[in-house]
Amino acid sequence: MTDRPLIIKSQDPLEEAKKAFYSGGVIAFPTETFYGLSVDPFNPKAIERLFSLKGRAEANPVSVIIADKGMLSRVAIDPPAIAFKLIDRFWPGPLTIVLKAHPDVPPPLIANTGKIGVRVPGSAIARKLSEFLSSPITATSANPSGKRPPVEANEVLAYFNGKIDVLIDGGSLQGRLGSTVVDLTGGKVRIIREGEIPSEEVYLALNK
Repeated sequence: MTDRPLIIKSQDPLEEAKKAFYSGGVIAFPTETFYGLSVDPFNPKAIERLFSLKGRAEANPVSVIIADKGMLSRVAIDPPAIAFKLIDRFWPGPLTIVLKAHPDVPPPLIANTGKIGVRVPGSAIARKLSEFLSSPITATSANPSGKRPPVEANEVLAYFNGKIDVLIDGGSLQGRLGSTVVDLTGGKVRIIREGEIPSEEVYLALNK
């Protein structure tokens, strides 16, 4: 680990990010709202490092980003039919859908709940990263727990300089609300968090 992470621009090749990812490293990257932290969600040691880095409580699960809906089966199983109504309407976009987790997902990532939050982000850079890595990636914001999520690469460095491996500089981000989180695991629709997408739009999509 160097004092300063490797910093690359969003349009640069991602080979070094891939090396870091598959060696248990941490990548900071831009989403459509804030910068996030990516580790391999199937690597327990990388997950442990991520939680330690953020000072995140073990009872607080981490959601994942996927490049497209074809990657969904890597992290979730038995999605109900209504999930695909929401997927077709809101992905790519700021809607996290909580589904039954795939058995390959390490329990610490999902706080032993058996459920995982997943989305295809509106950010082309975030989708490109997941696609290039051929893997789902974690999507927690790039800040210590309780601190303000960063919208600039320099803010990420202020939090984690010397503690992460790669920083993808996507410039200034919009910093809007986070994703809306919808839990579909209980046989009905439950809004866990209302974010960019109003709950009314979620219910309207389901009733079409």
